[in-house]
Amino acid sequence: MPNNFSPYSIRSTKDISVATNPETFEESKKVAKQGGNVAKVALKELEAKTGKKVITANNAKSVLKEIHAEKILPSGNSKKK
Repeated sequence: MPNNFSPYSIRSTKDISVATNPETFEESKKVAKQGGNVAKVALKELEAKTGKKVITANNAKSVLKEIHAEKILPSGNSKKK
């Protein structure tokens, strides 16, 4: 089961940003929070429907390693270092 919702959060934030075109830092901060909330809601819904935690203490360390090992490019693609 996938256990990394970070790309979903990043994609949601990018799509919201494109749709709303924030012009200030404060507007961009709001967009970032909205994108993170989309991923949070999706994570909670998945956990509710499966009855299982997506990220646990056992796999959180490996998830963080994956996140730090990827470089997210503006085009939305990711590239390994």
